[in-house]
Amino acid sequence: MTLYDKDIREPLFIYLEEMYGKVRFIEEKQIGKNRADALMVCQTALFGIEIKSDADSYVRLAKQVKSYDAYFDYNMVVVGTKHAHHIEEHVPKYWGIITVELENDKVDFYCMRKTQKNPKSKMKNKIKLLWRRELAHILKRNKLPAYKQKSKKFVQEKLIEKLDEEVLHQEISLELFERDYNTIEEEIEEFRKKK
Repeated sequence: MTLYDKDIREPLFIYLEEMYGKVRFIEEKQIGKNRADALMVCQTALFGIEIKSDADSYVRLAKQVKSYDAYFDYNMVVVGTKHAHHIEEHVPKYWGIITVELENDKVDFYCMRKTQKNPKSKMKNKIKLLWRRELAHILKRNKLPAYKQKSKKFVQEKLIEKLDEEVLHQEISLELFERDYNTIEEEIEEFRKKK
């Protein structure tokens, strides 16, 4: 039986929670011109997760790798058995590789290669994952000016300039852990009314 992306996600998230502890998953996250299948938020780092089921091909993978590398601290690819023998040729050595197969009607995972720190990630990209109000929370917690009349890009640059990198990693993770998709539409509507 062929495992599809939809068959893999839920069991994969349970597997990764057991491996990494306290995490949060954000699915289908836009990163540049590509979309990450999932973003795993840990307390001090972000993991990009690309899923290549047996029904998928490698056609877009090279472009996806570049986008993942620009945004995330660590990256991993999860592949079905069809791709397990050749995936190492298609992702950098620092990417983690997890294989997935169906065994006794149960989705089973195997860590083929551990994830290593991504040498290409850039804070200027990572901070773009945050909403304006999340940036405001970080400014407030760190006793920095609110910069209400400044652009989102200006605020991002100020945070990178003013905060220690390790602190900023933790702050970004904290905001993504707390992100509430249910209230964002209300906040956007409120913002538009004020303008």
